[in-house]
Amino acid sequence: MHLHAIHGGLALEGHKAASAAGGLRACPPPPRLVLALRQHAGLPARPVVAVGERVARGQVLALPEGSGAPVHAPLAARVLAIEDRPLPGQGAPAVPHLVLEPTGSAEAALLAPLPDDAAPGALRTRIAEAGLVGLGGAGFPTAGKLDAARELVIINGAECEPWISCDDALLRAHAGEVLRGARLLARAAGARRVLLAVEDDMREALAACRAAAAEDGGDIEVVAVPARYPAGGERQLIQALTGREVPRGGLPRDLGIVVFNVGTARAAWRAVALGEPLVERVVTVTGPGVAQPGNFLVPLGTPVSHLVELAGGYTPLARRLLLGGPMMGTALAHDDFPIGKTQHCVLVLGERDLRPATEDMPCIRCGDCASACPARLLPQQLLWQARADRLDDAREQGLPDCIECGCCDLACPSHIPLTETFRRAKGALLARDADAADAAAAKARFEARQQRLEREAAEREARLAARKAAAASPEAVAAALERARARRAAQQNPDEPA
Repeated sequence: MHLHAIHGGLALEGHKAASAAGGLRACPPPPRLVLALRQHAGLPARPVVAVGERVARGQVLALPEGSGAPVHAPLAARVLAIEDRPLPGQGAPAVPHLVLEPTGSAEAALLAPLPDDAAPGALRTRIAEAGLVGLGGAGFPTAGKLDAARELVIINGAECEPWISCDDALLRAHAGEVLRGARLLARAAGARRVLLAVEDDMREALAACRAAAAEDGGDIEVVAVPARYPAGGERQLIQALTGREVPRGGLPRDLGIVVFNVGTARAAWRAVALGEPLVERVVTVTGPGVAQPGNFLVPLGTPVSHLVELAGGYTPLARRLLLGGPMMGTALAHDDFPIGKTQHCVLVLGERDLRPATEDMPCIRCGDCASACPARLLPQQLLWQARADRLDDAREQGLPDCIECGCCDLACPSHIPLTETFRRAKGALLARDADAADAAAAKARFEARQQRLEREAAEREARLAARKAAAASPEAVAAALERARARRAAQQNPDEPA
């Protein structure tokens, strides 16, 4: 298959060998599971269990509000608490969390498996009720994306960020399940074609996928893509495979394409064929700060501290703890945060892996950031607009299309924290847009109320006018005079029978 070049990007050292060497390892249940009720894009889910209640593995714990996803019990457990806790990340909001104590019971409350010939609508319903979200990105509910594709489904195994090897481990261990899930997703979406993209340096995973594809009929094309960061970005992968670019401000659905992570594909197959909701995922635990890096199949809600213990504990080199990779991950202040549906890596870096703490210097307009930007943006222009708080100008220059990959940071000789500046500006833009939407909704409610009050007042005036008009008619006047005469006559002759 002919591949197309993508703009920008960087060739980065992988640092994947240590974690990938041991295959996929089991994760013993931790003493506590902590489940955030917002593990997806959208509003937090609404709990439907009570403190003290015993729950079975796979049981629904919280139902979605709006376009979110339900949350299920990863293990049989007892509900210890429902409490607000902050999400990972500086300034992240606090959302409700369920605290569970695993009981060790094998009790399960799984969904009924669907037949092989289940209709696309039934597949989409099952994927929604199983709580599937994107396991490689922002956590958009999978069922919502299935309504969009009519041409091509891409299964993304291009694991391009350094240190992370969870998709590699999953493909080597469960390539068949991934491909079967890919077919289900394509059928649910009505897509005619499926591509599975794997980085060319993931040789064992590529071999496993090609063998599984050939065994199952060869209807899915396995494509090796260059190991260049961020080749696994959704828009970059679409361009590399098809030569088509997602329009600025648009979505892949505008091209009839939808992209799913390999973990999402496997979860789709398990939800349909086994009735298993999304209750586990593969997580890489790695870096010079842990003794035994590896990949673990982890119950959702497992604390980071438990995974570090499974990886042999911290080494004396440990300096910084990240949830995610070195380019797009989130720094953690402690290791009590739990693993959610979208968290795929726990990275403990040493001193020599950190960028030197230097003061940023003025932009010299060298253009290196623009050359490295895979989204074809002009980071130096966006920087000026963001720092001047000219958000509308930044929007016009493509700020929402920034994927926050960090390439511009590494390319900048002045050490300007471009990505963090853009992240804050995007947050401010979203907040302003939300405020504007709230104001517009409030204005619409006020205007609707005013219209209702004016309509009711007009209706009252019309009724009063009608009564006045009726009272002024000759017949009404004559009737009133007759009643008055009758009353006077009755007062003058009180003893006469009526």
